[in-house]
Amino acid sequence: MKDLNIGVIGAQGRGRLAGNAHRPADGVRLVGAADVNPEALEYFRKTYGEDTFRTDDYRKLLKRKDIDAVFVCSPDFLHEEQAIASLKAGKAVYLEKPMAISIEGCDKILKTAYETKSKLYLGHNMRHFPVVLKMKELIDSGIVGEVQSVWCRHFISYGGDAYFKDWHSERKYSTGLLLQKAAHDIDVIHWLSGSYTAAVVGMGKLSVYDRCKKRKASEKGNAGFDSAHWPPLEQTGFSPKIDVEDHSMIMMQLANGVQCSYMQSHYSPDSWRNYTVIGTKGRMENFGDHGNCSVEVRTSRDAASPDFICNLHEIAGSHGGADPRIVNEFIEFVRKGIKTNTSPVAARNAVAAGVMGTESLRNGSCLKAVTSLPKKLIEYFENGQQS
Repeated sequence: MKDLNIGVIGAQGRGRLAGNAHRPADGVRLVGAADVNPEALEYFRKTYGEDTFRTDDYRKLLKRKDIDAVFVCSPDFLHEEQAIASLKAGKAVYLEKPMAISIEGCDKILKTAYETKSKLYLGHNMRHFPVVLKMKELIDSGIVGEVQSVWCRHFISYGGDAYFKDWHSERKYSTGLLLQKAAHDIDVIHWLSGSYTAAVVGMGKLSVYDRCKKRKASEKGNAGFDSAHWPPLEQTGFSPKIDVEDHSMIMMQLANGVQCSYMQSHYSPDSWRNYTVIGTKGRMENFGDHGNCSVEVRTSRDAASPDFICNLHEIAGSHGGADPRIVNEFIEFVRKGIKTNTSPVAARNAVAAGVMGTESLRNGSCLKAVTSLPKKLIEYFENGQQS
């Protein structure tokens, strides 16, 4: 099998997950990186070798004929530009979620992949979380009957650190956290429900972090996690400008009739997602979303305890073992064209629901329709990106 040489655009932060692809014994290597941060490039050199190509200009990376595929793991507002350039350069692309920060940006990426026939893979790693896979398996088994509603409560204790001290805090870079953070969960809700959002209504506000002490515009932000950063109102170092919500919720009407809800809070003391799925024969919900967690299923009326519990255990690898799995799927997709858990169409529709939900909550919580993709694009990606 042909060797696969990979470059990374955005080598720090989320770009570290590309390390799961470096398997020289299997003919897969990280050979180049582009990042504006010299420390990121130095880390790449020390980790993957002096002979690797390193640059602060991603366009130079894309000109390399010896690079077959790229991970695009830069900040969200750069995804559209860099993914399109990578596809036009003939590279297979692993694009970290969210696909882009606008519906139009997503559609341009999909159109470019369709026209160039360069392979596009979306990094929605929650489709590889063991707890999500177990819930999907149980739904497909018919144990809860026909799914009628899915709810998600998302508690984010690290929200103040991760999203209100750097670029995430401004709409022009993220659109909002119903897109940036919720894209994961909206995608999971769609997957578990078997459909996409047709209409959405949202509600939310900036309620806590606008009252915290901000850093000067000349000071560099620090989005590092620290459990000592508590309680929220006593923290400092927040972005000079914050115009995204720290508490929000949406209700979604899916095309197949399933009705769903999603809620997020960035100042909760705990960190996990709770999904509840209710069907015509029963109900299930998860407790914990990675590591040692469980899925409880109830199919008997008024039972004092669940009918059965699926206990899941820690799996090696970041994000509960999902990162190694999703990177492996990307490699197998590029090399063999396998059918994947993730979907470019689904990733676009997660962004679309988040964008329109955000528009709703900022405009009097009015109902917003979510437009669909052209049929030819849907068919192309559902057919595994085969002509």
